[in-house]
Amino acid sequence: MQLSDFDYDLPEELIAQRPCARRGDSRLLHLPANGEPVDRRFGELPGLLRRGDLLVFNDTRVMPARLYGRKVTGGQVEILIERVVGADRALAHVRASKSPKPGGALTIGEWRLRVIERQEGLFLLQIEMGGDFHALMAAHGHMPLPPYIRREDAPEDETRYQTVYARRPGAVAAPTAGLHFDEAMLERLEAMGVETARVTLHVGAGTFQPVRVENLDEHVMHSEWLEVDEAVCEQVSQTRARGGRVVAVGTTSVRSLESAAADGELRPFRGDTRLFIRPGYRFRIVDVLLTNFHLPKSTLLMLVSAFAGHQRVMAAYRHAVARRYRFYSYGDAMLLERAADALTERERWR
Repeated sequence: MQLSDFDYDLPEELIAQRPCARRGDSRLLHLPANGEPVDRRFGELPGLLRRGDLLVFNDTRVMPARLYGRKVTGGQVEILIERVVGADRALAHVRASKSPKPGGALTIGEWRLRVIERQEGLFLLQIEMGGDFHALMAAHGHMPLPPYIRREDAPEDETRYQTVYARRPGAVAAPTAGLHFDEAMLERLEAMGVETARVTLHVGAGTFQPVRVENLDEHVMHSEWLEVDEAVCEQVSQTRARGGRVVAVGTTSVRSLESAAADGELRPFRGDTRLFIRPGYRFRIVDVLLTNFHLPKSTLLMLVSAFAGHQRVMAAYRHAVARRYRFYSYGDAMLLERAADALTERERWR
């Protein structure tokens, strides 16, 4: 398949700029394994799940990773922390009129950073005289809203661009399918016998990078750190044994589980993944996917198309546009059941 196979027209006014008044107020487009898409509300989700199903959440926590400062020469800089690699060291994107050079210094408030080196498109930064990057971000950081949200971050984003179950700091973008859940919904699901598990994948800024090649075989997937522990593997095994389904909350949960099952069996995994899921991929773990709507020509749309069938997914997206769903991070949700004929369709596209 080619990049152009994943394009669609989206009116700009359908890109959600703010969250709904309440987390559960969003709409839900249900794409069953067979049949046409069904328009629902997110509050109907419990009726689409079963006792014994396993919901897998990504418990990463978004860091206030956007920082504004200056070079020692006075020029303005914008820093986006990609990954904290030590208490006083971090890999970051740096925007300035001129890229800083190794040995150069940057200031953020009372903090002073030294540019150590450049690693591909990132800069390795170190806090001078000791210090901690998480403390720096707590003091001066802003929530790193996606580029298609065309406004400055606001106080409400500190909570709303964060899942209610976020636990492990490290992401620079939210696992947005989880933003729809509030504590009341989690309690409803627990009461009806739906099990939950937690994986961690620290979403990087690469999730917003466009695919720049028409031939997808030439695309180099960005790297993200994840962890799937022994407890999750055991929960998945127990779910299979009782006839339940593994329901991934978000594409990051899919990539976590499928990366940990790369050799065909789910095993504990901790490290980086560059797994690129597109039509032709054979899913090993996930049965149902809850996700938001994704950008045209994005690797996330390719993943969803691999899961539920390219033609079905693109038709569902056209339906969502026609019904005026809200798109992207603060937008509405979609629940997809893996189509029995998806593999046949994928093979036709190879």
